[in-house]
Amino acid sequence: DPSVVCLGEDIGAAEGVFKTTTGLFAEFGPERVWDTPISEQAIVGAAMGAAMTGLRPVAEIMFSDFFACCYDYLANEIPKVRYMTGGQVTVPLVVRTANGGGLGFGAQHSQAVENWVFTVPGLKIAAPSTPADVVGLMASAVRSDDPVIFFEHKGLFATKGETAPPNHVVPLGEASVVRPGDDVTLVALASTVPTALSAAEQLMGEEISVEVIDL
Repeated sequence: DPSVVCLGEDIGAAEGVFKTTTGLFAEFGPERVWDTPISEQAIVGAAMGAAMTGLRPVAEIMFSDFFACCYDYLANEIPKVRYMTGGQVTVPLVVRTANGGGLGFGAQHSQAVENWVFTVPGLKIAAPSTPADVVGLMASAVRSDDPVIFFEHKGLFATKGETAPPNHVVPLGEASVVRPGDDVTLVALASTVPTALSAAEQLMGEEISVEVIDL
């Protein structure tokens, strides 16, 4: 889809600080994969303008903590356009970001900030827990005519899982039961899903049946 473009810091020739854009620049070139200055306002502002004029940008904010630097766009501008224009203008963009702590990245690079955007009307949120979910949820996010904030937990980047099947699309906004159970229900997202599954496995030894739901 030539309308889909990617933009962010070091996502081109450097292939992303977490190597999550490996191969994109080589395949699609600088017309579709844009390296940007170190300015979260510039990245998200450019993505908003691009989305309003026919493109489907996927913007990367390197660490979710720096949403604080572009929060006016995320809270006051992007999610309101479709409402304010009565649906005449949409903002079909994705903002993807590395999120979460526990890896020693420092105080300004280790927060989990889903709650910052969870309360903003007009924004959709995705927080995948498996490699296949990354593929399926990103497919849905890019197709969405509403803005989607895509949280990728840093602690999951090195994990492995089942390969996504061809044309894999996971609907936004639908939880899934990843483990059935009868006694206790654990609700989790992103990196807490494998933690919940591990706890459920341990409790099986005590004959406690645990249901795990992935948000």
